[in-house]
This record gives sequence, C-alpha cells and structure tokens, in this order.
Amino acid sequence: MTSTTTGDLVSSAAAARTAVLAFNVVSIEHAEGIVEGVERAQSSAVLQISENTTLFHGGRIAPLLAACARIARHSTAPIAIHLDHFQDLDLLHEAIAAAAGLGATSIMVDAAHLSYDDNVARTASLTRDAHAAGLWVEAELGEIGGKDGTVLDAHAPGARTEPNEAAAFVAATGVDALAVAVGSSHAMTSRDAHLDIDLTARLAAAVPVPLVLHGSSGVPDDQIRLAVGAGIRKLNVGTALNVAFTAAVRDALHANPSVTDPRKYLAAGRTAIGDAVARLCGLVAATTVGDGR
Repeated sequence: MTSTTTGDLVSSAAAARTAVLAFNVVSIEHAEGIVEGVERAQSSAVLQISENTTLFHGGRIAPLLAACARIARHSTAPIAIHLDHFQDLDLLHEAIAAAAGLGATSIMVDAAHLSYDDNVARTASLTRDAHAAGLWVEAELGEIGGKDGTVLDAHAPGARTEPNEAAAFVAATGVDALAVAVGSSHAMTSRDAHLDIDLTARLAAAVPVPLVLHGSSGVPDDQIRLAVGAGIRKLNVGTALNVAFTAAVRDALHANPSVTDPRKYLAAGRTAIGDAVARLCGLVAATTVGDGR
C-alpha cells in the first residue's frame, strides 16, 4: 500500500528535474487502467478527478474519489489523488472540506476565467482554506483553451502566461504550483501542439513553485521532452486516455456485435488506458532534462 501525496510526488520530480504525470479519471475503469500502467512502468502518478467528472457523477464527490483512494492504497506504485479544475464555489467549499477525509491530498482552484485581480482574490482566499485543510493547491494563470468545448487560439496575443505577472500571482495567492499557458490546449485529439519552450524556461526561472502543463495529450513526444527540460514538473493527461479507451471499446463491439456483457468491452478499454499510461511513463522516465526548476 503506497498511496502518497501530490505535493510529495511533485517535489520529488522537481528535485530530480523531471515531471510527474497526472491522469484524469472518468470511471473506475480509468483508475484501474491508469494504476496498472503506472505499475507496469514501475513509475508513480497522480489520479485526477475534475469538476466536470464530478458533475457527470451527479455532483457527488465522494463515491469516485473514495474508490480512487482505495485503488491507490492497494497499488504497488506511489499514487496520489488530486481534484482538478474546480471552479464552482459551492463544489470548491465542499471539496476542500471533504477531500482529505476521502483520500485526496490536493486541489486545483481554477479561477483563470476571471480577471487577473479577481483570479488573485478568489485563489488566495480558497488557498488559505485549502491549506488549513491540509491540501496542496494548484492554480492557473493564462488562457489554456479547450475547457467545456471552448475554442481558443493558444498562440493569440495575450493568451500566454507572462513571467513577471506569474511571479506576482504566486506571491499574492500562496499557491503550491502554477498551471501556465505556453501553447497547449485541453481536449486535443491530435498531437500537434507547439509549445513556447523559451517562455516555459523563463517562467520556471521567475516562478518559485513548480509549473504544470495542462493539455499534454495534444503535445508530441519531442515537445514533452523539451517542456520537462525547460521546467515543467507536472504533466496533465486526460483526452489521450479517452481516445485510447473509446477506440478499444469500439473495436471490441465491432468484433463482437452481439456482446451484451459490459465487462467484455470495458476490459478492452481499461487495457488500452494501461498501455497509453505505460508508454507515457516510459517517455518521461527516458527524458534527459537540463537545469529547469
């Protein structure tokens, strides 16, 4: 039983100048597949439950979170649990109050859709509450598109996180990690994002906390290696797992259209998730990094 904390995994990654992978969970099959892939790669990872997934499960945080925590505790790999992209204030307060007791060790307070001043104010207030509850806190500054189907040009003027503003944001809010906009986007099903590696390095030099890359599913392998070398310390992956899961389920149903037992095709999806996770863990483990934060 080797469950751990998100803060410890990210700190260890920073000390080793590498990154920890954080995988989004939609169902128990996701969680099981992720953990199997991490174990196969002899690695460590974070299981993430987003606000959107919580809403998909009827707005109830506890059932899936508790299941993920139990799966993590029974894993042979170090696995932490994180609550991702929480924006709704009622859900945020509920999550902060309940997270630690249900096995989560961290939360992302997502106020990036607000103005800079409002983002600072909301993030600072909720970070104080989360720290009092023993949670590690991630926040976001910049415009990382793809949330809720929104389309955003990741290369548009003003879309990127600015280093001096990022340093001021961290100082004003007290967050433990910062998700930055450097060219990636959520929900990408193609792997053709082009990251601004120079900006990533400047952000790592300016910001005193670990940097997080969201939308890593859309980032090709060479760009992931460069991003880690420039200072990214947490890599969020969600869509790539859903693509693998859905393709495997579709293939299983096509091969046996008379099947009615969901275990027959969910097993194929779970295995596909494990394969995708093991590959990404191997990629990050093989990455040679430089002097990033």
